[in-house]
Amino acid sequence: MNVENSVAEAIELELQLLSPARRSSEALADQLLDPEFVEVGASGRRWDRQAMLAALPVMEGAADDGPQYVPSEMTGTVLAPGVVHLTFETVLDGRRARRSSIWRKSDDASGWRMYYHQATPVPDA
Repeated sequence: MNVENSVAEAIELELQLLSPARRSSEALADQLLDPEFVEVGASGRRWDRQAMLAALPVMEGAADDGPQYVPSEMTGTVLAPGVVHLTFETVLDGRRARRSSIWRKSDDASGWRMYYHQATPVPDA
């Protein structure tokens, strides 16, 4: 498994998941969330896969004409074969968050999927 390709693939999918096109469609978002997906959001709320898929289309960042996520400083590392950890920051409507995602690659045709995500708000300076 090529380390650079694994990180690049996970970054590309993370960017897709931040896009309004992917967020506004439960079916498209479903393709990128692992069956065991869990998120701890910037609010501190714990989300499971079903709750996140139901909420994504109405959350901020899902509308083409509304505020959108602006990611920066995205980097990744391979933790093990088929497991990539990404870290980055986002700005959404003036609010900054530091983010961490774990992506894992399935042996079946589903490919890379987000297994875990956490967002931590960055306080105003």
